[in-house]
Amino acid sequence: MRTTIAALAATFFVVIAGFALPQDPVPLSPQMYTVLLDNEHVRVLEFRCKPGDKEPMHAHPAMVAYSLTASKFRSTTRDGETTAGETKPGTAEWAEAVTHAWECLGPGEQRTIITELKGVR
Repeated sequence: MRTTIAALAATFFVVIAGFALPQDPVPLSPQMYTVLLDNEHVRVLEFRCKPGDKEPMHAHPAMVAYSLTASKFRSTTRDGETTAGETKPGTAEWAEAVTHAWECLGPGEQRTIITELKGVR
């Protein structure tokens, strides 16, 4: 009985921790991210994904994303809201802090430079 209760409690805390602590995308999807710069003000990432690639739920602080290629994507937030969109080369977009999962839909490789802001109020 104690073993069952302990196992249930451990499972509960793991599940709650997964919801409470947004994950850093770099260690979650190292094949998709290259850290170009990381200091006390910003973290600059190169993001690459191929059609069909999926990222698990992760978090970004407020950021600017500069698209290098054209691609389509699907973003799903923690509450299940799904948004489809596309990137266009040479465009920069502002995004507030977000926790989401990401899916690259193609037609080709998506390449984006992401500048995450630190300490933004």
